Amino acid sequence: MTAPIRHQCWNHDTREAVCRCPGCARSFCRECVTEHDARLLCASCLRKALEAAGAKRGARAVPAAVLLTAGLAISWAVFLTLAGGVSELLARMEQAAWRPR
Repeated sequence: MTAPIRHQCWNHDTREAVCRCPGCARSFCRECVTEHDARLLCASCLRKALEAAGAKRGARAVPAAVLLTAGLAISWAVFLTLAGGVSELLARMEQAAWRPR
């Protein structure tokens, strides 16, 4: 009968590995992996996953900035149009008040 194969941790030679990282396919002990998105990842693969998530968040921020700028420009145009209309209305009311009857 053959002995079962025992995997050792990539970082710790004296510890038995409990899982294999799906990112790099290396075996690690429980202290060397962290759960992320329902997967156990080693530190280097976790760093890569977080950097990729940060890049996706940054890509979404650009359209948000464009939408904010467009919203401010539209608000400014509407405000100026309304202010011009109110100013014109007040000027006409003032002229009507000064007309002799």
